[in-house]
Amino acid sequence: MDFILPRQQQMPQHAPYPPKTAGLGGIPTVHTDIPITVIFLLLFICGAVSHMTIFQLNKRRGHKFIMSGMMFGFCMARITTCIMRIVWATRPHNISVAIAAQIFVAAGVVLLFVVNLIFAQRIVRAAHPNSGWHPIFKHSFTATYVLIVVMLIMVIITNVQNFYTLNANTKRIDRAVILTGGTFYTVISFLPFPLVIGGLLIPRRTRIEKFGSGRFRTKIAVLLTSSFLLCLGAAFRMGTNFKTPRPINDPPTYFNKGCFYFFNLTVEVLVIFLYVIVRVDLRFHVPDGSKGPGDYSGRNLADEKEGDMAMRINTEEEVFDDAPAQTSVERRNGEQRV
Repeated sequence: MDFILPRQQQMPQHAPYPPKTAGLGGIPTVHTDIPITVIFLLLFICGAVSHMTIFQLNKRRGHKFIMSGMMFGFCMARITTCIMRIVWATRPHNISVAIAAQIFVAAGVVLLFVVNLIFAQRIVRAAHPNSGWHPIFKHSFTATYVLIVVMLIMVIITNVQNFYTLNANTKRIDRAVILTGGTFYTVISFLPFPLVIGGLLIPRRTRIEKFGSGRFRTKIAVLLTSSFLLCLGAAFRMGTNFKTPRPINDPPTYFNKGCFYFFNLTVEVLVIFLYVIVRVDLRFHVPDGSKGPGDYSGRNLADEKEGDMAMRINTEEEVFDDAPAQTSVERRNGEQRV
């Protein structure tokens, strides 16, 4: 994230100041970084077109799925990231361009974390409708989303401030905030695992409320796969940031360009196209206005048989509840999706 200063070059007498420590990916170069970045730029353009097309087609059919719009927004943020990195490669000593490029790298992935949390919440509510719709559970997610936004603002401010100060104590505080933010987002990226796995292991009092299309276990596999990829990238960034900073002219091997492109852009591209291929807009869709137990499936949970309400250990079939779900359109037409 930093600059290799020419020998004998003096530190600028005014802000913003180039940092003295090495960062992940180093300074982009014309011959190495621009060809790679152009490839990712084209991939994110394809991802943006795909998700926006899906969003618009669903909207025309009255099929509301806001997450497609969020993933389009993420792709647009990454398109801007790639453009700024290309500009930075052609102007390696322009600190303002470097600041903008680094902020977009750090900020964009937050949207995918939020999408995965929404998917995890829907799976938990389907498996445990009563507790999943409990106000405590609902408000916990609301508080988490607020913290995500607040932490993002703090990380952006401290990243920018770090370029505008030479005060050692201020830089120490900025580094502490950045490390806290990295740790927080790593936890957020990992959160779908305990939510989903815990929801499967805890004995249920009701049958799973089917929502969307496809098998329930496929929904779980898709979510955990994407969460693993995003958590891998977040954990790598967090772990390397906790390392003792190295001089800008002596970067560690884990800050090379290969690690930058793999643990940032590659894992994100995989998630974006995974969600297009498996059609999460169909698999994770829930009826509009859902606000309590029974809304996902259309059943009234209070009318469940007493035997189904008894506490019991789930069998493998019950844990994954493999019978395919029906969409709202299919229920109206009385058709079962295969």
